[in-house]
Amino acid sequence: MEVFKTLIVILLSSVLVNNYVLSRFLGICPFLGVSKKLNQAVGMGVSVTAVMLLATAVTWPIQYFVLDRFGLGYMQTIVFILIIAALVQMVEILLKKFSPSLHKGLGVYLPLITTNCAVLGVAINNITDGFNFVESIVSSLGCGLGFLLAMVLFSGIRSRIDESEVPRPFRGVAITLIAASFISLAFMGFAGIVDKLFA
Repeated sequence: MEVFKTLIVILLSSVLVNNYVLSRFLGICPFLGVSKKLNQAVGMGVSVTAVMLLATAVTWPIQYFVLDRFGLGYMQTIVFILIIAALVQMVEILLKKFSPSLHKGLGVYLPLITTNCAVLGVAINNITDGFNFVESIVSSLGCGLGFLLAMVLFSGIRSRIDESEVPRPFRGVAITLIAASFISLAFMGFAGIVDKLFA
């Protein structure tokens, strides 16, 4: 029961409290670039979640059974980036084959998952936080779902902004960044709630 409780806390904390986009400000490029349309936002969120899960499933054993065992910890960033790049290529091939419209809609942002600092940050932070393999997978799932949630919420807000009459000085990037900051402030309200629920 204690293990289950720990996994639930890790999952909810990753989605709400430690949201990589809204709290740690990682993965901002696709967050701002692909959140104009809901279907593209969902596609990017699901793709990033899949890459995060796969990256963690591959990087965690490599860290503990290869890099740490042979004293190659200093190679962590390079090795993780190579693994993530290979996984993104695999996801891109699968999307091109099974969902050409989504592949075309994501355009240049799909290869940008390779350099998405949120994916690399999740893989490295799972090691740094001392999570075991199952905890790392749950943390990655939570981080991916948090990214997806942020993308969907921001997509809805941007569609409302497009329908509204925004004062001239705030049009374009300005109103987009202001809206993102308000969402980020709203998510700060979740801090402490998860711990209180499971205390």
